[in-house]
Amino acid sequence: MAIETLFLLTAGVFVIALLYSSVGHAGASGYIAVMSLLSLAPAEIKPIALALNILVASIGSWQFWRAGHFSWSLFWPFAILAVPFAFLGGYLNLPTQVFKVVVGIVLLISAAQFLARPPAESETHPPARSLAVGVGAGLGLLSGLTGTGGGIFLTPLLIFLRWTRTRTASAISALFILLNSIAGLLGNISATRSFPKFGASLLVAAAIGGLIGSHLGSRRLAPTAIKRLLAIVLVIAGTKLIFT
Repeated sequence: MAIETLFLLTAGVFVIALLYSSVGHAGASGYIAVMSLLSLAPAEIKPIALALNILVASIGSWQFWRAGHFSWSLFWPFAILAVPFAFLGGYLNLPTQVFKVVVGIVLLISAAQFLARPPAESETHPPARSLAVGVGAGLGLLSGLTGTGGGIFLTPLLIFLRWTRTRTASAISALFILLNSIAGLLGNISATRSFPKFGASLLVAAAIGGLIGSHLGSRRLAPTAIKRLLAIVLVIAGTKLIFT
């Protein structure tokens, strides 16, 4: 990889980790967007996005747990099948063109979620356990196939369907992302027996960005403008993947 490309990639990962962690996400869709814009191969995008997700989601999970927002009773039904299905998704490798279209759609949906306005906080009703288990399995498979953690879909579901309040949704999604990303990465490495060598510098950039972003987010940094900027990046990258 050219030095210029590696520099741009590292800088992009740092910015994405900072921005996403400030609004309670690990950043996989953003990392995928940056790597796609720089024309990395799907075989490189998937494991790196999962590894970066693990790092940043670990920071978010710890902070939300310490703040007392986590709900185990709501979390485990989503996670129980999500983890093995994420491993399966990580093990499977889609054909390049199929991967591009699927990930492009994921990025566009992610952008829509950032642009959407969540409903006002009101009375919540947890979903039936059977529904939560099914949703978790589907999101786990999708997260492994695409190199995301599934939280970009779980958080809006939890909030818009009024299954829980916003902060609890963020706490649940953070650990959901972490476990799915670990399972997905293990599945991918089991299939490919490799990991891109330039990933180390990106992990360092993500760690620094995640720590700074989490610190800013914990001080109630207004996320609206950040979400709008992230949405623009995701739309550009998603469109590029689907139509090129």
